[in-house]
Amino acid sequence: MSDFFAHETAVIDNGCTIGNGTKIWHFSHIMPNCTIGEGCNIGQNVVVSPEVILGKNVKVQNNVSIYTGVICQDDVFLGPSMVFTNVINPRSAVNRKNEYLKTTVKKGASIGANATIVCGNDIGEFAFIGAGAVVVKEVLPYSLVVGNPSKHIGWVSEYGHRLNFDENGLATCSESLEKYQLKENRVTKL
Repeated sequence: MSDFFAHETAVIDNGCTIGNGTKIWHFSHIMPNCTIGEGCNIGQNVVVSPEVILGKNVKVQNNVSIYTGVICQDDVFLGPSMVFTNVINPRSAVNRKNEYLKTTVKKGASIGANATIVCGNDIGEFAFIGAGAVVVKEVLPYSLVVGNPSKHIGWVSEYGHRLNFDENGLATCSESLEKYQLKENRVTKL
């Protein structure tokens, strides 16, 4: 049995695996067969739908809905009131539970407040989705995207700072001083 905290108003259904050190706050509902890694923080009024997988150290802010088909790898940040979808063309009178599309948010990515991630569009490692963005296509690693529909406007470091590449395609993070290279529209950390 793991050692985690759940507020008395939180509901945790059967079949869930919750890692050590995780905190689940007020009025959140963890639905059946979810996997939540170690050291996660699930804010107030969060819904984690059946079979969702959250890696280690995932931070879920208040009022977030994480629907079936979503996988968040380690160190993902989900901003307040952001939402994932899981069906491309939902209709109340048409049951499409067998049509859920998968979405993977890869290691270290951040999704801003009130953003919407349309299902089937993966978010690359350390990508940064601006507040209110509507993601309708795949987001590359280290990419900074904003708007509705979201557009790529630059690149960020693993610390979340804008990267300014020189004529040789090299940039340095202002905080960590780590070096990055931009080559053929892909960023890699050196």
